[in-house]
Amino acid sequence: MSRTTLALRLVLPAFLIGAIVAISFLEAPLKFQAPGITIPLGLGIGRLVFTALNVLAGAVLVSLTLVSLRPRPSRAGVWLLASVWAVYLIEVALIRPVLNRRSDLVIAGQEAAGTGWAHYAYIAADVTLLALLVTLVVVSVRALLPTRVVPAAS
Repeated sequence: MSRTTLALRLVLPAFLIGAIVAISFLEAPLKFQAPGITIPLGLGIGRLVFTALNVLAGAVLVSLTLVSLRPRPSRAGVWLLASVWAVYLIEVALIRPVLNRRSDLVIAGQEAAGTGWAHYAYIAADVTLLALLVTLVVVSVRALLPTRVVPAAS
């Protein structure tokens, strides 16, 4: 396996971990505390930022999948990557549309029913993604380490 492939197997999930933490757990809650930010304005900014995050995550996952195909990936790596994809697709295809419909109404100045469950589902999905990505990095690092060497008895 080339050094570039090894590096990408570690750097890509680590990069995505950083992006998710920065956007979902720092930017999202902090933007509403900024002076002059109204709920509709904050939602509009959030839509742009989370759309960019989802596009970035998709690109990283495609790249990670491609570099993980060769040489033959470990069974644990395959399951972890498949799980990351599943959670990502649930976020993008099922949860985000619910949040987008509500934010469309609020941005248009209309009353919108609460979607607290969707916010909590998105947070849970992000926490799950983080756990899976960290585990994927650990599995990748362990695959690079030499097998355990037992010291000779003196």
